[in-house]
Amino acid sequence: MSESEVKAGANGTMPLFGFPKAALSGLFGELAEQGVARAQEGCEKIKAASEEMAEALRESCSSNAKSANDYGLKVIEISNANAAAAIDFFAHLLGSKSVSDVYTLSAAQARKSIEAASAQNKELWELTQKLAAETSEPIRKQVAKAFHKTH
Repeated sequence: MSESEVKAGANGTMPLFGFPKAALSGLFGELAEQGVARAQEGCEKIKAASEEMAEALRESCSSNAKSANDYGLKVIEISNANAAAAIDFFAHLLGSKSVSDVYTLSAAQARKSIEAASAQNKELWELTQKLAAETSEPIRKQVAKAFHKTH
């Protein structure tokens, strides 16, 4: 390589793979700009998705709080009904005059208690299912929306 070729290479005018270095730097600059633009676009999409998911979680927590409150109120209602039934049973039991009355009252109370517990468990199960559905619905919708955007 001659001295003029070395100087030309140092100045950036010597061709590289058939392209002048100045043209290559412009090409790489364009590619870098495109990469930055794509990265910024990706960051914006991630930010928007993050904000949407945060909103879905807020909705989910709000729904969860309301459903949990409903569940708690139902438990209190059930406890109150069970306590009243127990007090009524003991009042009738104290008023019984024979062993056969005690046996009859006890059998009737046991039947009522089993029926009440079955109905109460059904109500609590339905509230639990409702709580689960309402809590997960905003998140499910957001995930489906995000999945739709990608496809």
